[in-house]
Amino acid sequence: MPNPLRAPDLTWDHGWLSWATKLMSPNFGARPPHALIDLMVLHSISLPPGQYGGTEVQQLFTNQLDWQAHPYFQQIEGLRVSAHFYIRRSGALWQFVSCDDRAWHAGASSYRGRANCNDDSIGIELEGLEGEAFEGAQYETLTVLSQAIMAHYSIAFIAGHEHIAPGRKFDPGSGFDWQLFQKLACVPSQCLPAINA
Repeated sequence: MPNPLRAPDLTWDHGWLSWATKLMSPNFGARPPHALIDLMVLHSISLPPGQYGGTEVQQLFTNQLDWQAHPYFQQIEGLRVSAHFYIRRSGALWQFVSCDDRAWHAGASSYRGRANCNDDSIGIELEGLEGEAFEGAQYETLTVLSQAIMAHYSIAFIAGHEHIAPGRKFDPGSGFDWQLFQKLACVPSQCLPAINA
């Protein structure tokens, strides 16, 4: 969460944002040649679902999750995923993959006439459960992060996982306030999914 007395360090170094706590994930790859990074995808995640404050998400993204630690983890055993950023309920910001690289967050997906959204998107995970509300601190961090990303990359679209993989994914869900996010981040309506229209 930004310190109100001092602006966060929003400098970039090869796709890494100085402000974020860096924890490198092995789950990434090179983007296709000439990929235009023009999409931000918002997700929600909590492990186990609905439980907050632990380090299980970081462990998942770095392939260190103990699959036996909770019955739910056995359902996702062997999963190899990542996101570029993760915003805790407190507003704390983590980064796992350089934005110049391809994180594994979208899966089978399609948006704005293009498939394979991992190729040209930046994935942001919010600690939460689809359908439930998010914290004010998360909106504050997401606002600053989104503005930093949009200033550095050619972002033309922002969507939820539910919009790029409809019927398969449902996050961040009805608990995410798109209108509040639009107002805070000063995002043009045409950048957002039709739900905000």
